[in-house]
Amino acid sequence: MSDIDCLDPVRKALLDDLDEGFAELYGAYRGLVFSTALRLSGRWADAEDLTAEAFLRAYRALAGYDRDRVAALQPRAWLMTILMNVWRNCARTRSRKPPPDLREEPVDTVDPGEGVEAAAVRHETGDELAELLGRLPDEQRAAVVLRHVVDLPVSEIAEVLKIPQGTVKSHVSRGLKRLRALGGAR
Repeated sequence: MSDIDCLDPVRKALLDDLDEGFAELYGAYRGLVFSTALRLSGRWADAEDLTAEAFLRAYRALAGYDRDRVAALQPRAWLMTILMNVWRNCARTRSRKPPPDLREEPVDTVDPGEGVEAAAVRHETGDELAELLGRLPDEQRAAVVLRHVVDLPVSEIAEVLKIPQGTVKSHVSRGLKRLRALGGAR
């Protein structure tokens, strides 16, 4: 049995053919990347933009990787690292620009396949969670989302955020404590 046979299907597909492998990567991780982006940004349209940009950067990066690097790739942590970098860059750019006129803001779209009841529940809890997460400092928000939404282990979060594991634990702990306080104050 070769080493390639032991790889997960996404990495195996990427090694066989970049385009088909990328389609496999996208199919396997688009939901995870989008839900993370939504929790980080708090807005559907922003999450769509962050997701698209993250996958675009991932594709460009993969095109320059050799076979050994692709074979060693940890797709989930790698995509989360790309997403976090895109999110930070967007936040940095947004902080330098004046806020847009709210009348020009597009309305968040709804999933047409979702039932009315499910949409109402998702909208209420999603909006509340997004608002609470938006009130956390960026480093705490990122750590909480990666730990409790994406369900990454602390070691992978440390790798994604490029901080020590102890710092990840403290960001998660402080972020959850603050979320509880903010949620209880409502």
